[in-house]
Amino acid sequence: MATVKELRELDPKELKARAAELEQTVFELRNKHSTGVLDSSADLSKTKREIARILTVAREKEIAATGKAKE
Repeated sequence: MATVKELRELDPKELKARAAELEQTVFELRNKHSTGVLDSSADLSKTKREIARILTVAREKEIAATGKAKE
């Protein structure tokens, strides 16, 4: 799990790639949960929270880029 400070250092392409990777992980965790193989259901919510954190930082960067373009 990366901190917000570490995520802000990444470029938008890396953020999108990391979010896609984590979405695949959520899919796998959901499958494990539905079959009863998942050890800790908390992993599912932690991964979702990490995706939200990444997408928030990506959106911040997008807004900052459009703000600079307008000036």
